[in-house]
Amino acid sequence: MTAAAAFRFDNSYARDLPGLSVPWKPTVVPQPRLLFLNLALADELGLDLAALGAAEAAAVFVGNVVPAGAEPVAQAYAGHQFGGFSPQLGDGRALLVGEVVDRHGRRRDIAFKGSGRTPFSRSGDGKAAVGPMLREVLIGEAMHALGIPTTRALAVAATGEPVHREQTLPGAVLTRVAASHIRVGTFQYFAARGDLDSLRRLADYTIARHDPTLAGEPGRFLALLDAVVARQAALVAQWMNVGFIHGVMNTDNMTISGETIDYGPCAFMEAYDPRAVFSSIDHQGRYAFANQPPIALWNLARLAEALLPLIDDDPQRAVGPATEVLDTFDSRYRKSLLAGLRAKLGLHQARPGDDEADALLAGDWLTLLQDLGVDFTLGWRRLADAAAGDELPLRALFSGSASLAPWLARWRDRCMREDGEAQGPGAGARRAAHMRLANPWVIPRNHRVEEALAAASDEGDLAPFEALLAALREPFVETSANARFSEPAPAAVTAGYRTFCGT
Repeated sequence: MTAAAAFRFDNSYARDLPGLSVPWKPTVVPQPRLLFLNLALADELGLDLAALGAAEAAAVFVGNVVPAGAEPVAQAYAGHQFGGFSPQLGDGRALLVGEVVDRHGRRRDIAFKGSGRTPFSRSGDGKAAVGPMLREVLIGEAMHALGIPTTRALAVAATGEPVHREQTLPGAVLTRVAASHIRVGTFQYFAARGDLDSLRRLADYTIARHDPTLAGEPGRFLALLDAVVARQAALVAQWMNVGFIHGVMNTDNMTISGETIDYGPCAFMEAYDPRAVFSSIDHQGRYAFANQPPIALWNLARLAEALLPLIDDDPQRAVGPATEVLDTFDSRYRKSLLAGLRAKLGLHQARPGDDEADALLAGDWLTLLQDLGVDFTLGWRRLADAAAGDELPLRALFSGSASLAPWLARWRDRCMREDGEAQGPGAGARRAAHMRLANPWVIPRNHRVEEALAAASDEGDLAPFEALLAALREPFVETSANARFSEPAPAAVTAGYRTFCGT
């Protein structure tokens, strides 16, 4: 079949790490139908999918047809879930189909989600529903357009069979692309078993794949930890600067590559609230918006624990160096966060001593947003209008509050000091243009996401999904056609909004 020619697999995980996964096949389904195909991503991956007819593509992307060269495996991993350790989780409803090297020379995983039970399914059915899989498309593509490292959806195909959750839903399979699916929990799996040989092989493979300059170096395992800390500090800072709440930051959902993974109970914040939680299963607020940086560090400490016997033959001697690496997380995070906040504020220069003052300026702005319940995304966006000389849209968000004016005066003083000799009639317009590239107009508003998914799942109508997806792919562009996607939900809707993991 032409499907065999579409993929050029080179499956290093299955080849180089025998015993770290289980060969498995996706479950055959009765009536595959293609719902979404990411042709731009396919081209980036070097896949020739144009030659596939609709029926053949659907058969490939539900797993009924496994292309030549694919070696589907269920990966083993453990994880701390809401703080409690599970020594065996693994791909309960996912399969790593294989790997390709994209047009830029980067190795990328191609994996299924929802393709049936595996040896790691435990009590789960291994299936997925149309709504949650299309949700992965919307949020993943939005994050990509926002410039945030993320896994991405290549395809979603309906299975033609029901999935039983709180209600009966139409089934689907997601095809997900990732730099790799190696997680903190992957290392925990082998460390918990005392399987140092597998742990070392996994670490060396990970280094070769994600940090090849470290390969063969005597201190490479500590350096790997350092690299992962740096990637995660930068990633979480980006989440915080767009108001993204992951919702399920378990160690099995933290990638070594630094990509965002698993868009189950995630959400974007509307009215700014550091305590915001939308996940239906996060009863204690462990993964609330403001808790994401310390939870990331907590997860990284679990990675450090797993790596201790590799860092030094005497794990006790490894504790000190590993702790020193972990102690860099806060400064790295704050540096990345401040860089993002400066861009959002329209600031691009910093003199010695500006870091503390700029962080205070940004912090006071966030306090204003919180105290007055201002929409996080629109607050930042309308600040760009103020930079261009039009304060009315911003003042409207603050309902005439007198507390805005003193802050605006401080911000304008900071901008004028930076402009220096460049001040002039065009300075504000230039600043506003830069700010609009750092402050999105459109995000995946939760009510719009739910509307699109309900139409697709309940009525088989993909038009709302496609319209929202198109808007999310251009988040910084204001158009009248996409105006409805920029509007916050009514406060009552947001107050009662809950997200679910889809299992």
